[in-house]
Amino acid sequence: IGAALSEPRDAIEDIIEPYLIQRGFVQRTPRGRVLTRHAYRHMQMPEPTRETPGQFGFFGDEEP
Repeated sequence: IGAALSEPRDAIEDIIEPYLIQRGFVQRTPRGRVLTRHAYRHMQMPEPTRETPGQFGFFGDEEP
């Protein structure tokens, strides 16, 4: 996001990210930040599923 907006990382974390969290577009998790269903609907994009190519399961699960 920072590169696309030509903004420093601090500005993203201190200004833009809290706004996106407040609006319900981004959620913080122990593994990082993820887009919410609300964000995907807003962008008119399908939500990724476990079957999305390139995503692997946990604990040795093979790619589908």
